[in-house]
Amino acid sequence: MMAAFLIGALPFSYWLGCLVLRQDIRTVGDRNPGAVNVFRSGGRGWGWVALCLDYAKGFLPVLWWQTHAGGLLEMHPLLTVGTALAPVVGHAFSPFLLGRGGKAVTVTFGIWSGLTLWVAPVVMGIALALGHVALRLRPHGWTVLLGLLVIPPTLLVLHAPNELWWVWLGNTAVVIFKHRDDLRQRPHWAGLATSRRDGT
Repeated sequence: MMAAFLIGALPFSYWLGCLVLRQDIRTVGDRNPGAVNVFRSGGRGWGWVALCLDYAKGFLPVLWWQTHAGGLLEMHPLLTVGTALAPVVGHAFSPFLLGRGGKAVTVTFGIWSGLTLWVAPVVMGIALALGHVALRLRPHGWTVLLGLLVIPPTLLVLHAPNELWWVWLGNTAVVIFKHRDDLRQRPHWAGLATSRRDGT
């Protein structure tokens, strides 16, 4: 669990900005030390590198735990909860950045890939695309929350064990905290507003 936390805490996007782009990515965009600001600072190439690294630090520890824990999964299911949440907490409150980590969206996709393979990440991705592109839901934090709210129905369909529900609760609490400034604002749907103006 501690190893998963430390892996999640590694601020790859921030390090890429400093070492490769020669820029503190916390000075651009939303000032978040995450992959999106690497896209803004260094373009798609380095942005995708940062995105993959942030995804991997959520996916790999959880996948390793799921495949190597053996009987511990049945005897101590709460260890699964802790191991799955550890990369998210590490990323969001990285000790390498004095507790000021990223918003934990990409690493969230990583942990749910480790827990459910492709199922939950695909459902989340569809919800994010709907909110961001079709509805143009703003501020962005509401789109992220929409992506998390589609996980419970997915868990019901999968007949998921109880520990995955605890992972979802903890994951959602962290993401809500990191997006609290956005979520204090009322959501608005720019896509729907545009459709009304166009008379459609």
